[in-house]
Amino acid sequence: AHLLIRRDGECVQFVDTDQRAWHAGRSCWWDARQTIWRTTLNDFSVGIELEGDDVTPFTKAQYQALARATKWLMSRYPQLDSRRITGHAHVAPLRKTDPGPAFDWAYFHRLIAECGKC
Repeated sequence: AHLLIRRDGECVQFVDTDQRAWHAGRSCWWDARQTIWRTTLNDFSVGIELEGDDVTPFTKAQYQALARATKWLMSRYPQLDSRRITGHAHVAPLRKTDPGPAFDWAYFHRLIAECGKC
């Protein structure tokens, strides 16, 4: 992964976001913006891992750090918008389950929208 967000909200960078990380493995995803199936997502995506598991709720600090990181990525990569943000479970459903049912996508999207206050 490019980034890890710990339970306390600390963001640790492992790989520069302009570099390839092997976070998704074999993967595919429907890009509604371009109406095409995308494969080999490691070639062009940024992987952010959240410390935790599929069933334990993530912390407020994690959501806030994730929203800040996402807004930074959106400013750095103009083609990135909320329609292009997804989880491992959506791009590699037979192999990955994260972020899992404990992840509150609606709350995360609200934070992104309000992130001028982050």
